[in-house]
Amino acid sequence: MNPYACIPATSRKRWAPGASRLQKMRILVFERFVLFYGYSFSLFMTRPDLAPFRSFIVELARRSGEFLRPWFAGAAPAVEIKADGSPVTAADRGAEALMRAMIAEKFPGHGVVGEESGGENTGAEWVWVLDPIDGTKSFITGVPLWGTLIALKHEGRPVLGAIHQPVLGLLMLGDGAAATLNGRPVRVRETARIEDATLLTSDPLNPAKYQDGPAFAALAARARLVRTWGDCHGYLLLASGRADVMLDPVMNPWDIQALVPIVRGAGGVITDWQGRDPVNAGSIVAAGPALHPQVIAALNPRG
Repeated sequence: MNPYACIPATSRKRWAPGASRLQKMRILVFERFVLFYGYSFSLFMTRPDLAPFRSFIVELARRSGEFLRPWFAGAAPAVEIKADGSPVTAADRGAEALMRAMIAEKFPGHGVVGEESGGENTGAEWVWVLDPIDGTKSFITGVPLWGTLIALKHEGRPVLGAIHQPVLGLLMLGDGAAATLNGRPVRVRETARIEDATLLTSDPLNPAKYQDGPAFAALAARARLVRTWGDCHGYLLLASGRADVMLDPVMNPWDIQALVPIVRGAGGVITDWQGRDPVNAGSIVAAGPALHPQVIAALNPRG
């Protein structure tokens, strides 16, 4: 089932020139409703059996965390700069290699996509997506807000996700229907106004580089509190009801996949910067159902 099929053509084409702000807001609210509830309905109707994978994703998180903690606690690791300008360490590569070996042993027919070692058997029915250290810049500077992102995709859609922050002792799991933090159910907050919201982003300079900088600045000026508690930690705060908006104007596939079932499982809405399907996107905006359309409208004032 395609959850977008029931969006009217007028909405899929956004809005006609000259549409009023109220008309735009109504279309955005309708789109977010279909995106969230339509996706949830289709996921329910076609939900695969995740039982064999739930304990395994926890084991992946536990074992990779055991590997990474000594690296973080010790002397600062040597840093290399990749072709895209991002940093990488032996800790990143070692943790990913560990998880890939565990997956190959347990589920040899599954595919794997990792930030550090690329893709393998990516056309498989089940594909794991790994980001061994999401927040490498925090990791190499001694800031404990980094974590490991682990996702499982079924036929191209993320159905199970984990955010593990081993230094903080936090493990968040989500499957699109529910989310937990250290075994406790969590939900997004029900904040209804941007003026009451805590807004998070990983790098406050990036919106101007990759999206509409003035629009982001205007949105941030309206929020009650703006902080850079970013990377995976920001999405954990959002999904556990401790923040209201988390956004990143530029993302990679391994940054995104685990977040989708977690945010949706916590009752939130997650899209790209323009409000579209996040799975193959290059940016993310996540918020509660009431706030999300307001944030998308604010970030895209010209439609």
